[in-house]
Amino acid sequence: MNNIFKNKKSNFNKLSNFGFIDNTYKTEIMNGEFILIVKINNIKEVSTELIEKDSGEIYTLHLVEYVQGPFVGQVKEEYEKVLSEIAEKCFDKDVFKFEYSKLVINYAKEKYGDDVEYLWEKFPDNAVCRRKDNKKWYFAILTVGKDKLGFESKEKVEVIDLRAPTEEIEKLVDNKKYFAGYHMNKRHWLTIILDGSVPIEEIYKRIDKSYNLALK
Repeated sequence: MNNIFKNKKSNFNKLSNFGFIDNTYKTEIMNGEFILIVKINNIKEVSTELIEKDSGEIYTLHLVEYVQGPFVGQVKEEYEKVLSEIAEKCFDKDVFKFEYSKLVINYAKEKYGDDVEYLWEKFPDNAVCRRKDNKKWYFAILTVGKDKLGFESKEKVEVIDLRAPTEEIEKLVDNKKYFAGYHMNKRHWLTIILDGSVPIEEIYKRIDKSYNLALK
């Protein structure tokens, strides 16, 4: 179950539209033999109860890894199918943890109406944002080890890649706050760690400039 809801956050409106009442959803599985109760608490954690309809007892064999058999397998399959549908229809992506990453994503949404896109199945913690008119990227948010930027530490950080004029990149890159574009053309992109080292208002301005550069 943990993997089904990994890097996702519940959306109250979507939950309500799906059929949740007071953060609780009930449905029957296995042709009505079981009642599945799904609850989401205030910190977005998901819990479930599977109840045998005739006896009223809680069923747990579908949660035990080493228990096998056709019946248990079918119960587990239907149980996970319901949870996967809830994850798909009632939850939003919540991959990035840095506060500045969330602010950047909200900024692009509010100013340009653009949502970040997760294009790579092998790299689920990387995303891009692109213009609607020509589909060109104007920023990417990536999760990388600091050693990839020249530091000794391998600590994972979230960074933003942005388009910028070559002359500005040459002046700005100091390998402390501004870095040559990670995994991008270093003449046309720069990278900033989203840890507060560069003020968020400055990042917003650079997003605007990158957006305009992506028009060409």
